[in-house]
Amino acid sequence: MKRVVFDIETLAFPFENFDEVQQEYLLKFADTEEKREQALLQLNLYAPTARIIAIGMFNPDTNQGKVFYQSDVKEEYTSDDGKVGFVSGDEKEILEWFWTAIKHYDQFITFNGRTFDCPFVMLRSAILGVVPSRNLVPYRYDAKTHCDLLDQLSFYAAVKKFNLDFYCKAFGIKSPKSEGITGLDLGDLFRAGKYRDIANYCIGDVIATGELFNIWNKFLNIKD
Repeated sequence: MKRVVFDIETLAFPFENFDEVQQEYLLKFADTEEKREQALLQLNLYAPTARIIAIGMFNPDTNQGKVFYQSDVKEEYTSDDGKVGFVSGDEKEILEWFWTAIKHYDQFITFNGRTFDCPFVMLRSAILGVVPSRNLVPYRYDAKTHCDLLDQLSFYAAVKKFNLDFYCKAFGIKSPKSEGITGLDLGDLFRAGKYRDIANYCIGDVIATGELFNIWNKFLNIKD
């Protein structure tokens, strides 16, 4: 079975990009400054209000990966160890490259992909007119096609859910957050033109998810 882990990084469009009616809708219940800040922060999470700035892909069997990421310059390079390739482009190109790559895999693996990454990718693709190569939201209770580790490790929400950082530490995996960057930093990094930092952050999440999958696959016996 050929399998791939993937993860996306997203960033809200500037609030002034939305017209007056949209702005009013987005802040409809934000009657305090605290609620306004929270509402603006949550715009990062929705496909109609945010864009994909990076997609990381990683094969947990070969330890080879790829990151497609947004940048103001076209570039292509490889990590120092030769295991991860990096390619920059605009959002539409990122999505086209992703759909071309993922169709070659039998199983894809995510962390919270069913409720975030997969719908987000499909909606952004629809908005930008990019044709998908497969359905990213197959039958939920069969991990053979899509193994969402958050579903697996919480036994489909039967027990408490934890974030990726917490699971990594519990399973003895180096957390991608240990490098000092979190999702809250992506906006500042993007505006500062530190696109490679975003790409490196993205592949860190993907590699950690791959390591978590390998532990789960070995000890809890997900069948091919």
